[in-house]
Amino acid sequence: MIKKLKQHQDDFDLLISKVSSLKELKQLRSEFLGKKGCVSLMLNEMRSLPDDQKPQAGKHINEFKQSVATLIQEKTQVFEKAFDQTSVNSEEFDTTLPGRRNSSGSIHPVTQIMDEIISIFFSLGFKVEEGPEIESDFYNFEALNIPKDHPARDMQDTFYIGNDVLRTHTSPVQIHVMENQKPPLRIIAPGKVFRCDSDVSHTPMFHQIEGLMVDENLSFGDLKGVMNIFLHEIFGQQTKTRFRPSFFPFTCPSAEVDIECVMCSGKGCQVCSKTGWLEILGCGMVDPAVFKSVNYDSERWLGFAFGLGIERIAMLKYRINDIRLFFENDLRFLKQF
Repeated sequence: MIKKLKQHQDDFDLLISKVSSLKELKQLRSEFLGKKGCVSLMLNEMRSLPDDQKPQAGKHINEFKQSVATLIQEKTQVFEKAFDQTSVNSEEFDTTLPGRRNSSGSIHPVTQIMDEIISIFFSLGFKVEEGPEIESDFYNFEALNIPKDHPARDMQDTFYIGNDVLRTHTSPVQIHVMENQKPPLRIIAPGKVFRCDSDVSHTPMFHQIEGLMVDENLSFGDLKGVMNIFLHEIFGQQTKTRFRPSFFPFTCPSAEVDIECVMCSGKGCQVCSKTGWLEILGCGMVDPAVFKSVNYDSERWLGFAFGLGIERIAMLKYRINDIRLFFENDLRFLKQF
């Protein structure tokens, strides 16, 4: 056994001195340390030795195995270092070229518009309030004067989660605020809302800002004044506006606000359906039934509320024709902002 080990050691020393590549080195390792290599064969032969000779034979075999593994590892490092140096030498590098920088990101257009709107209303004395995105039926509908049998529920394509819903508007925030704060108050509630709808002008999730002002001696004229200030700030002082009678369960009287078409300047185009006007938001005086649900004295306090879609304003301001672009994460689109 000792003579065989010495012969194997001599054979290995000769072979490793002639190795010239990592491929040959891998093959040599397999011949000596592989499952069918000489070390494995010698371990199998050791089983036939007398018991008193096995410890000594096992010791010599393990020393040989360790020696082979060490020499192969050292040779491998030599080849790898030589390969890396060759790769470096073969690469061309022009030190006169400008460095490559990572492009900086930008704020999403929806966030830009939301921040701008919040800033405008903040300057008018409104403060920001937030609420949960999963609401009970009471806060999303009933407290806003939309009972279970109300036809207005058909207007809301609602996602239901058991007995709760994903809020279809941010108006429930108004109820939470009025339950916990006494008037007068002036708030806006920005956030995500959810409806079962998806096309070029609708997505299942989008952003709204609801506004509420409650005080004594408020009138529809105050509401018109605030809406006009906001629209002139966001679209420019030259923007023409008009108020049309409408219906919302939680306001009475109610109105929809239009602006002169930003695409054709009121001349009539496909975007405004040849009317020269674009619907931009809904508003109205708070219905006394809403005040009743939060224990406000409707004989003393008056209020107005309004709601607008962030994506719609962004589409008009940036001339975007498909709302889905906001959510597809196409860098070619987002880099424009």
